[in-house]
Amino acid sequence: MSELKDRLRADLTTAMKDRDETATRTLRMVLTEISKEEVSGAQARELDDAAIERVIAREAKRRREAADAFSGAGRVDQARAELAEGEILARYLPSQLTDEEITEIVVAAIGDLGATGPKAMGQVMKVVTGKMVGRADGSRIAAIVRGQLGG
Repeated sequence: MSELKDRLRADLTTAMKDRDETATRTLRMVLTEISKEEVSGAQARELDDAAIERVIAREAKRRREAADAFSGAGRVDQARAELAEGEILARYLPSQLTDEEITEIVVAAIGDLGATGPKAMGQVMKVVTGKMVGRADGSRIAAIVRGQLGG
């Protein structure tokens, strides 16, 4: 079994004992999403840590987007709840890269590929997203690539 999945289950037990409703709700949700992912497709499989991190990253992104939507609608309490869940999920993800670190990787990839202009964005994105899996949001990466390519 995955070490990360074991950690999630242990933390869920702790959250339940501590009566931490936010952590309990969040960890149950992410474990459910992991289980759904494991049984989706033609054949059931057990996810490795990298695949579990992708599921957690997807759920964290959903929480950020929901918080933005709730804030825009004036539902501050619900936005706060979504952000709290996102913070809990962030504990299980690798540390996020700064914009400067992303820019360094993008500039190096552009140099390696000899890319020029906005038409090369797809090639550059393919290279850099592989190097930053789970460590940076795709929209942040795309914005920096676009800026570096002059698009």
